[in-house]
Amino acid sequence: MVMSLDIDTKVTLLSAGLIFLLALVLGVWKYQQIAASEDGQAHVYVDIAHRAALMYSFAALLVAVFVELSGWPTWVNMTAAMVMVTFFVAAIGSYMLHGVLRDTTNQFRSGSWQLRLGMVLLIVGEIGGFSVLLAGFGASQF
Repeated sequence: MVMSLDIDTKVTLLSAGLIFLLALVLGVWKYQQIAASEDGQAHVYVDIAHRAALMYSFAALLVAVFVELSGWPTWVNMTAAMVMVTFFVAAIGSYMLHGVLRDTTNQFRSGSWQLRLGMVLLIVGEIGGFSVLLAGFGASQF
C-alpha cells in the first residue's frame, strides 16, 4: 500500500520520530546515572527529560494525525504543528540542561521573568497550535 502524505504531515511525523529517538538516547543517559548512583536514581531532570521526550514524541504523532486531517492550507497546518514541536523540543532541552548542570531540582523555584514569559509563550503556542488543528479537523470532517 502506497500512502501519499502532504509535506506538513511528513515533517511532523519526522519530528515525532526524532523526538522518540532522543527519548531512547535519554533513556541510556538515565540508565547510566541510575547504575552509577548510590541511591539508584538519576538526577531528577534527567528523569524528567526522558519521560517528557517519550510523552512529547507520542504527542507529536497525535499532532501529525490532526495535521493530515485538517482542512486548513498546508502552511497553516505546518505553522501550527511546528510551533508545538518547537516548544516540545525547547522543554526537553531545558530539562536536559538542568540534568547536565545538576543545578536545581525545581527550575521554577527562582521564577525569573524570562522563565515566566517562556511559560506563557509555551502555553499559548501549544494550546493555540492544537486549537488551530482541531478547528481545521472539525471544519473539514463534519
